[in-house]
Amino acid sequence: MVPVTAPAIAQPTIQTPVKQLIANLGTVMVGKQEAIRLVLVALFSGSHVLLEDVPGVGKTLLAKALARSIDGKFQRIQCTPDLLPSDLTGTNIWNAREGKFEFLAGPIFANVLLADEINRATPRTQSALLEVMEENQVTIDGFSHCVGEPFFVIATQNPIESHGTFPLPEAQLDRFALALSLGYPTADEELEMLQRTQTGLKLASLQPCISLDQVRQIQETCLQVRVERSLQQYMLDLVRATREDSDLRLGVSPRGTVTLQRAAQTFAFLEYRDYVIPDDIKRLAPYVLSHRMIPSGGQPANRIVERLLKSIPIP
Repeated sequence: MVPVTAPAIAQPTIQTPVKQLIANLGTVMVGKQEAIRLVLVALFSGSHVLLEDVPGVGKTLLAKALARSIDGKFQRIQCTPDLLPSDLTGTNIWNAREGKFEFLAGPIFANVLLADEINRATPRTQSALLEVMEENQVTIDGFSHCVGEPFFVIATQNPIESHGTFPLPEAQLDRFALALSLGYPTADEELEMLQRTQTGLKLASLQPCISLDQVRQIQETCLQVRVERSLQQYMLDLVRATREDSDLRLGVSPRGTVTLQRAAQTFAFLEYRDYVIPDDIKRLAPYVLSHRMIPSGGQPANRIVERLLKSIPIP
């Protein structure tokens, strides 16, 4: 059974920089606290995030602010149909003076990589991200090159524009821990944005509040968050239900099951607990599972997840 005692805040020295990070991002992102927390769930669980939204809602701003806040190297790739895999990964260049090939690293060698409009890149170029998103390395001409740690991909795509795009294959979608939308701001939030453009904190003046070493330490700490066996069975029942549902052509993979547990552990950590509760799983399931499913009819995947959450008993 899940403990009913007061929440346990494990290692306050680690929790403090997390609070500072959330506050730091909030100084440039207006009214996006839920999105910020979900992006941090992806970061601290050691995975990546897909932002599906219309242009101009703050996706690039969030990626740049996160990179500055963790004092990490930021790189942006503007995906286009003529983009080549070597434009991402880098290539070997002949050095005539030395008489040998030298590796010229591409923008993929960063701590925070923004792949903007990823669905505009061809499948060949999209595939260049498969290895690095899973193994934190790229292989070029038979040699493996490790990227920095942490390595975090924030990919974006416009869900309402399909002309000249290449839908992400299921194998690529499965590499993203969460898929979410920032959405339009409320009227009050948009008014505050206008006021901040005159007097508010600018991105260029945003200062780091957490180090890369602390990010890695938090990732390790999140793995220690306790998950009761009954909750693991609950997640398994939910995932297996997606594979048997008549409204789905493709259910969630075993990688999705593992990712759901990792995300729930990280979310519990952000809630200052050292154990997972059922509400953590229910809250994250639509973001973790929906993009891994292929509906057979017109019903959206997130609606199917919500239906399954209601039908499966909570331990």
